[in-house]
Amino acid sequence: MAEWTPSEHHQAFPGVLNGGIIGALLDCHCNWTAAYHLMKAQGASSPPCTVTADYAITLKRPTPMSGPVRLEARPVQLQGDRAVIEGTLTAGGKVTALCRGTFVAVKEGHPAYHRW
Repeated sequence: MAEWTPSEHHQAFPGVLNGGIIGALLDCHCNWTAAYHLMKAQGASSPPCTVTADYAITLKRPTPMSGPVRLEARPVQLQGDRAVIEGTLTAGGKVTALCRGTFVAVKEGHPAYHRW
């Protein structure tokens, strides 16, 4: 779970959060959720470097800019170096966006290895 408060430059139009920002928030939150759960499943002491293989965002309703948004994510499948994660973005007590994605742990030599 995480909370994030948008600034004026994050809006699509007055009072509504931009859909691209919503996608970035859910992608990042789900990616970290994948890294954490892959670490636990592998008994590792630190999270692996993970990248997004695919993700889809469903915008359920406009996301208001009037306060913080809440991000939640959970694993629905862990298999080897891959995790399928589902996430939600909630604002004002209502789910405004959903995400489902596949995230993969990468090894040394991959361009994203230890880039975050």
